[in-house]
Amino acid sequence: MPVSDSRLSRVRKQKKKKRWVWVLMSCISIALIGSSYFIFQVWGAMDHAFDPLERSQPSKRDQEATMDQPFTVLLMGADGKKDDWRTDTLMLASIHPKKKSIKIYSIPRDTYTEIANSNGVKTKINAAPYYARLAGVDLETNVVETVEDHLNVPVDYFVKINFQGFIDVVDALGGVDVDVPFDFKMRLFYKWYTFEKGPAHLDGHEALAYVRMRKSDPRGDHGRTERQREVLQNLASQAVSLNSVTKINDIIQALGNNLGHNLKVSEVYKLQATFRSIPKENMEMLTDRGYDSNKENSRGIWFHHVSDEERLRLSHIFRKHLDLPLETLDGQKFEGTSPADEENNQEGSENTGDQHGTPDETFGVTNEAGN
Repeated sequence: MPVSDSRLSRVRKQKKKKRWVWVLMSCISIALIGSSYFIFQVWGAMDHAFDPLERSQPSKRDQEATMDQPFTVLLMGADGKKDDWRTDTLMLASIHPKKKSIKIYSIPRDTYTEIANSNGVKTKINAAPYYARLAGVDLETNVVETVEDHLNVPVDYFVKINFQGFIDVVDALGGVDVDVPFDFKMRLFYKWYTFEKGPAHLDGHEALAYVRMRKSDPRGDHGRTERQREVLQNLASQAVSLNSVTKINDIIQALGNNLGHNLKVSEVYKLQATFRSIPKENMEMLTDRGYDSNKENSRGIWFHHVSDEERLRLSHIFRKHLDLPLETLDGQKFEGTSPADEENNQEGSENTGDQHGTPDETFGVTNEAGN
């Protein structure tokens, strides 16, 4: 090739490279402008929803947790009004930033346990807000402390969203795609919803019915947990898409009116960055080996029973992941072989017991329940 042609080729390549640089810089500028608007809006919404726990530090830690070290987040799905709600969904997640791993345990709402600030009442774990109202204590704090006592694991942060917020977010994102595992019907807010096996696009109300159904699922709460995870993952993917940015006002309004948390804004972004850095294969879903029965109490109420040994196994799994020393359920030094070590290579059995009980049973429970 002649020298002049070779030089001309290099000049053309340099010009093409410059054009690509300008295109890239333009895209980055647009993204920054959009991100600045997004951050400004989210900042206001998160600040409005900030609701610190009414205590100085987690009762299961010697000092306040930070997101530079392993920490936990309790996700609450709330059913009811602002000051009159119960937890329909509870998911405890432990996050290890350095190991880039997450362990998540979906706590069945009918789990039979002692409720914090109730003078020793044992009943369904979703009754914690109800007994908080009776005792005149903060509702979210009582839920957190009940979970902490049940597993002897610290709860550092919480995020609570009510059903209306979930519905509004799904609708603001234009619905959510799911793969229905089998045919079923679900009654929600006095209306029946029908789901047929296969791909489906759901609006907010349909999505809520989809993730709440459990009685018709042969895998019980484990099956419901899988559907919840499917919907949350798909919603998260949509939320970071370009299309969702055009609807940011609707999304922020939905969250701002229906969200509660004890995260500082800087922690929100740090949590987001941590989640993004963790590969899917390092996310482990834990299940308990409990069973459902109405025979252990005189009133015939259905509870999900988890043995002390099983609680200890779950406790040790979390405490190891959090780099905390192993303890007994009452906080004493643990000696001997941990049940988490004995069954390290076995997965928790699915909750396949009979699924009975109604959402309104909790409020009829008294001190005699379960005795």
